[in-house]
Amino acid sequence: MTPEDRFPGPEHPSSGPRHQPDLDVLPYGTYYEPEPAGFAGTPYEAETYSGYGGARYLEQHWPSDSQAHGHTVHAPGQAPAFNHQDHPGYEPTLPDRPSPALQFPEALPDPVADPRADGHPDQPAGQFPGRDDPPTIELGPPLPEPVPSYPYPAPGPDEPPGPLYVVGDVHGYLEELVTELRHQGIIDADGHWCAGRSRIWFLGDFTDRGPDGIGVIDLVMQLAAEAAAAGGYCRALMGNHELLFLGAARYGDEPVQSTAGTASFLAAWRLNGGQQHDLDRLQAHHISWLSRLPAIAIEDGHLLLHSDTTAYLEYGESIPDVNDAVHSLLADEGVDEWWDCFRRFTKRFAFRGDAGPMAVHELLDTYGGTRIVHGHSPIPYLTGAVHADDGAPPHIPGPYVYADDLAVAMDGGVTMEGRLLIARLPVN
Repeated sequence: MTPEDRFPGPEHPSSGPRHQPDLDVLPYGTYYEPEPAGFAGTPYEAETYSGYGGARYLEQHWPSDSQAHGHTVHAPGQAPAFNHQDHPGYEPTLPDRPSPALQFPEALPDPVADPRADGHPDQPAGQFPGRDDPPTIELGPPLPEPVPSYPYPAPGPDEPPGPLYVVGDVHGYLEELVTELRHQGIIDADGHWCAGRSRIWFLGDFTDRGPDGIGVIDLVMQLAAEAAAAGGYCRALMGNHELLFLGAARYGDEPVQSTAGTASFLAAWRLNGGQQHDLDRLQAHHISWLSRLPAIAIEDGHLLLHSDTTAYLEYGESIPDVNDAVHSLLADEGVDEWWDCFRRFTKRFAFRGDAGPMAVHELLDTYGGTRIVHGHSPIPYLTGAVHADDGAPPHIPGPYVYADDLAVAMDGGVTMEGRLLIARLPVN
């Protein structure tokens, strides 16, 4: 019997104690992780897969003000520069909200070169009644090439990367996230990146159940830009609640065919703690960012997943294949394919019990790495210590290492009065 069977009802968040069970519920049925299917994959060469987030996201989705409409507006010999630390209140112009000052027509007539622009089509160029010639300005020597500005010292050619951190499921608890990031020395008192060339991965599930999922997403997007400027990075995985949130926004109450009846993304989202104010505040740039998150990554020999499931094997035999398959599905496929993807990544507990180490090895042998780090399943459920006999909240001293030391669980159960976990890897 799974926890979903014991506690079939949804969790209804409130500002009071968070003591209700914290597992995802699929309408009209319960899904669980079956025994490993014996997938025979080709081992993936272990490497740091870092094609998502950070500078690449900043470059693609946060253009500078002078480039918002394809126009380059800067002095000759000067390149536009962006230094976030010099402008603490700076908010980049997003593609869906261009600055009114940048709404130029494709070409503006030159009043000197084209006399028709001044209403005198018969006048020779440069001869306008009542208009003096523009003054002549002596040009100085060419401006020097700009020197890149780093809020922190530029990395040396052989300098190793900064420390690596992972963040468990946040589920809209922005205040708890900010507190823990400050405790770890990753952000300063004003909420800005102060960890230099450190690296940090969020393991997914930013929204639902907690009070401010959009605020969590905005903070992670901000830190991605600031970390890239500092020579580090802040990246994130796609969790099953990202799939659920995007599905609710895109498909609403459109019926989907589940294996045990008809449901909808909106019904499942509400059942699993979806907050209407998050959906109301969801904007195009949030959707674009969430839709491009990778499902799986590897860093320093750690295979990073959101869900403790072997379902990733059903989407490809390499990390790029899995991420491309999920992104293609979200871009092109219909509601039933989305639902099936969400259902698969809602499975859990594959690494628990006697068969757990075998399931972990199946993923490591396919995608590389020596240890799995995941979120999704709250540690109190993995350990069986959901509630103490005296009714006290579960005690979560830190990440949970299990499956013959091959797996690290990072969901501290923040929605059930546990902890929001941030840990520096490797975890001993």
